[in-house]
Amino acid sequence: MTDVKICGLTDTSMVRVAAEAGADWVGFVLYPKSPRNVLGHGEDALEVLEELSGFAQELGVLSVVLTIDPDQDLFEQILHDVEPNAIQLHGKENPQTVQRMWRDCTGICELWKAIGVSGAQDLEEIEQWRVDRLLIDAKAPEGANLPGGNGVSIDWSILDGFEPEVPWLLAGGLTPENVSEAISATGAHAVDVSSGVERTRGVKDEELIRAFIDAAKYG
Repeated sequence: MTDVKICGLTDTSMVRVAAEAGADWVGFVLYPKSPRNVLGHGEDALEVLEELSGFAQELGVLSVVLTIDPDQDLFEQILHDVEPNAIQLHGKENPQTVQRMWRDCTGICELWKAIGVSGAQDLEEIEQWRVDRLLIDAKAPEGANLPGGNGVSIDWSILDGFEPEVPWLLAGGLTPENVSEAISATGAHAVDVSSGVERTRGVKDEELIRAFIDAAKYG
């Protein structure tokens, strides 16, 4: 059965919806330019993240904090204060920085790295990343403000036979209507969705979340 991450949640009500629908992970964004950023509620970001992450874990679903090019202080605050199950790096972090962060996470939580892909050439250097899990996303369109969550799909055919050394998730333009096909085409054992379960930009829809999880897990 395919594992599912619902990303970009900003309140406990949608965390509960995702957990009850069978999500395996829920993701929380820490990036001011994102419409899904937890700072949008005017509270201290780390306090909000700690509340959401703890609530998810109480419901039995794993929490993931997505951050972009964090400095060491912010990274350590997320790691030790928020205490998520995973930290997802979605910026232009270099392999050396990521490896250091991966070592810091050992025994505490997983470290994930999102990789933007537009063609097979982008998969050629995948083994340079020392992480617990990879997220294969569509490369952001030129001029986009966000590195992910743009609703853009990958050419799934380039992932045929893709077998990195660590587990991976498929992301990029997934919806309740196409996720089953995407899984069949790529052999992905896990998928990630954000914009594909929103009724308006940044606002999640309960029925779309349930439909997506059902389609991903049961076809």
